[in-house]
Amino acid sequence: MAVTEDLEFSLEPSTSPVADSERDRLLENPGFGSLFTDHMAMIRYTEGDGWHDARIAKREPIMMDPASSVLHYAQEIFEGMKAYRLADGATALFRPEENAKRFQASARRMAMPELPQKLFLESVEKLVEIDRQWFPSVDGGSLYLRPFMFASEVFLGVRPAKEYLYMVIASPAGGYFKSGSSAITIWVSDDYSRAAPGGTGAAKCGGNYAASLIAQAEAIGKDCDQVVFLDAAEHKWVEELGGMNLFFVMDDGTLVTPPLGGTILPGITRESIMTLAREEGLTVVEQPYAMDQWKADAASGKLLETFACGTAAVVTAVGTVRSDDGEFTIGGGGPGQLTEKLRRRLVDIQCGNAPDDHGWVKRLFEA
Repeated sequence: MAVTEDLEFSLEPSTSPVADSERDRLLENPGFGSLFTDHMAMIRYTEGDGWHDARIAKREPIMMDPASSVLHYAQEIFEGMKAYRLADGATALFRPEENAKRFQASARRMAMPELPQKLFLESVEKLVEIDRQWFPSVDGGSLYLRPFMFASEVFLGVRPAKEYLYMVIASPAGGYFKSGSSAITIWVSDDYSRAAPGGTGAAKCGGNYAASLIAQAEAIGKDCDQVVFLDAAEHKWVEELGGMNLFFVMDDGTLVTPPLGGTILPGITRESIMTLAREEGLTVVEQPYAMDQWKADAASGKLLETFACGTAAVVTAVGTVRSDDGEFTIGGGGPGQLTEKLRRRLVDIQCGNAPDDHGWVKRLFEA
């Protein structure tokens, strides 16, 4: 196979970018996930030739054959990450190497070729560079980045594909939740499971999210912001939300989070929060946490706070938990002191307002 670590990206700037005035208007209220920048990154993979045809080009529709393998067998993975505008005006990424590693792990699980970390990082950095004028000026705004890869071979046999297309697109982002509440309400899914042992729960693949959508729709129908999934085997243990990891703050200074074990996505925000919590003097424990215990601890006051975390939502307090058995409130129903403190510490590091003692922030371009 050809050596592909040192691919050169060709640059094909868009000849019809969005006008400055129109872009500024759009960025006044970018929302989340519906506004996109002018360009995209692309790299192709062919068995025998390896990775090739690396480009930064105009963002536009892609041509697909109806027999493209991804449309039939769902070989697809993706990542979620953000570029930030630092306090001094520089542009930076937060722990992008971890996204590159997780992308490789997802590829292994889905029988797909592993993109070299160097190419992953270059594709993201080059896209941010050409579209950095798309940073929204709203409070907490960022440039959400979506690297993804899918099987592009035109073939209907059931086997790993021999051709793949890797791409990165960028979306100016404001707040993730539309409710505007300081704490979210979540619905406990009794009928659906997100992942099972031996499955793809630890991979960031589209199929996991597709399977969760019916439960998420049920949650919305119950006037909730998100759904929380229990384990598939006993339907007893709390695992994670549809797109975020969960933490539980106890009155003895313990921070509990469900263990990974192959059914939970290893969140980069999750791992960062665990590090910051230990620095705050908390005892971080990765252990199973039962749904019944969650309700009992909330009622007794042993549980002080619950929060969810992820790239898109950062750190978000959970105020109310609903299920077919009723509902219960955590603490005062709003964000607790530790939730707010950890969120502020993380955001301050990401945005350059606090020292980065861990080397998490990768500066790309100066102001």
